[in-house]
Amino acid sequence: MSFLDRVHVEKEAEVAALLDAPPSLAGDLPAIRSLSKALSSTGVSAIAEIKRSSPTRGPIRPDLHPIDIAKSYEQNGAAAISVLTDRPHFGGSLNDIRDIRSCVDLPLLRKDFLIHPIQIDESRAAGADAILLIVAMLDDRTLHTMLKHCTQLGMEALVEVHTADELHRAIESPARIIGINNRDLQSLEIDLGNGEALLPQCPSDRIRVAESGVFVRKDVERMTRAGADAILVGSSLMLADNPGHALESLLCG
Repeated sequence: MSFLDRVHVEKEAEVAALLDAPPSLAGDLPAIRSLSKALSSTGVSAIAEIKRSSPTRGPIRPDLHPIDIAKSYEQNGAAAISVLTDRPHFGGSLNDIRDIRSCVDLPLLRKDFLIHPIQIDESRAAGADAILLIVAMLDDRTLHTMLKHCTQLGMEALVEVHTADELHRAIESPARIIGINNRDLQSLEIDLGNGEALLPQCPSDRIRVAESGVFVRKDVERMTRAGADAILVGSSLMLADNPGHALESLLCG
């Protein structure tokens, strides 16, 4: 089984548990912060990521303090914050979103493997403003259903693709924010050339995000030349002594 196939099985089990005990959307939920608005400023915007480990690198920053890092990102130019909530492969938790929510003013993107609308309810209840949807894990009907459910809750989605076919499917959907992942989620290999090939094919009326493989300022420049409006960067920041300063260096050179 590929990595995504294994993950899909795991998420089906998580969905079944959620359906047995659905998250509550009653009460006062925090106001939604617009991810699309945050990424629409002049120049390249950054979604800075919080994660403890990864399938390819293993533990990266297992003892991180999410609030401290989130504040550092905000102080050093992040437009939004991505929070890895998958536990088996990234050591994440929805509690990270809950902890960060009241400590920064930036939109929070829940980055996980979402395959059912109940997970969007769970994201909203935890305080996420937006979610990641991976086209490779969803058929067209499910993708459209998930996007519609986001809209009904006032949330937004970053719709991630890796191939030209997936990009076509995303363009044909209502997705406003499209991410080009330089990592192949089947083999887990990274190639910035993927972004250079696909970003120019993404219409300029969408917000185009380059994901994965951005480690130095030259990588940022490659992606922006190809048409990226924003970058999503995680590992290079988490590996740095000071993630906030590392983010500032990527954005300002």
